Amino acid sequence: MRIAIVAESFLPLMNGVTHSILRVLEHLRERGDEVLVIAPSSAEADAPDVVEGAFVHRLPAVPLAGYTNVRVAMGGVARVKRILADYSPDVIHLASPFVLGWRAAQAAQQLGIPTVAIYQTEVPSYAARYGFPFLENWAWQRVENIHLSAARTLAPSTFAANQLRGRGILRVEMWRRGVDTVRFNPQKRCEAWRASVAPNGERIIGYVGRLAVEKQVQDLSVLADVPGTRLVIVGDGPQRAALEQALPNAVFMGFQGGESLARTVASFDLFVHPGELETFCQTIQEAMASGVPVVATGRGGPLDLVENSRTGWLYQPGDLAQLRARVADLTGDDAKRRAFASAAHASVQGRTWAALSAELVRHYHEVIAEHLNARTASPSAQRSTQTYKESA
Repeated sequence: MRIAIVAESFLPLMNGVTHSILRVLEHLRERGDEVLVIAPSSAEADAPDVVEGAFVHRLPAVPLAGYTNVRVAMGGVARVKRILADYSPDVIHLASPFVLGWRAAQAAQQLGIPTVAIYQTEVPSYAARYGFPFLENWAWQRVENIHLSAARTLAPSTFAANQLRGRGILRVEMWRRGVDTVRFNPQKRCEAWRASVAPNGERIIGYVGRLAVEKQVQDLSVLADVPGTRLVIVGDGPQRAALEQALPNAVFMGFQGGESLARTVASFDLFVHPGELETFCQTIQEAMASGVPVVATGRGGPLDLVENSRTGWLYQPGDLAQLRARVADLTGDDAKRRAFASAAHASVQGRTWAALSAELVRHYHEVIAEHLNARTASPSAQRSTQTYKESA
């Protein structure tokens, strides 16, 4: 196939959207598909032009106010339409579409190219978190318009799928996320690293993610005085300075990736995630693959990932006393924590990126076939549909 992936964000910025795209690109390269990535430009000199065999077409972009490493692509629908018309893909993959993805959705409709839209970020709810609640309804209207125009929307969790269906978007199917169980593994646990951050044998409570308002990392301040524990924060973002002041006894590791991240996560005793706006939450899967039980808020993606009283605990959103109690329960009971850790590790085995990417390709094939079947007005269109079905 010829596939165009329109990415709201991409390398060198690493986040959940970028991570998913990279895993998909690996799979498509192995299959021999042709792929074009359309993404915002980067201010970094080392921004790659080719990734996993896919050419990256960069559009001029400006930094997002208050979040300078996030860039928003400029230009209109016509520019994206020209790029897509020249490339002539069989299908367009919209990765967490909102600004650039909206333009691509309009262009795809005009060109008659089917789209698969990946719902990955609850952008409308971010508006209230950032002090702009009056924009929330407008943002939901934008999200609805994009996904109503798509041939198929893929949602990462039951909560996200139901959220979209409740807004009248009916062509929704589940597409979860894979996890690298070789990279994230209990064997990566490092006692030397643990001793360096918890020299008195404290139980290590870890968080991994962006340090941004929507992640609610400041809620972890209720854990500051849990006896015999040390809080470790992995990640970077615009809230780092404020969080370092709010959590003076926490260890801030900054951004980590690769084997360094795998070692750190496996060395936690407990993983916490307080964010209420997670459509999935990949870092929870990575912690569980590393043999680390989880305490997370009971909203969004964590509802599918964490099984109460077996792989971790969910707490009522906003109930920080319950968050603290759940953490104290597991940090204070070694036997229970080990049992939860073992169950967490077992629960994510088999969720490989290869299997999830193959599932995505199936969605591509189906929307292409549906699109061709709809074009049965002429004998030539019927022949094209039959040829595609036979080759697929």
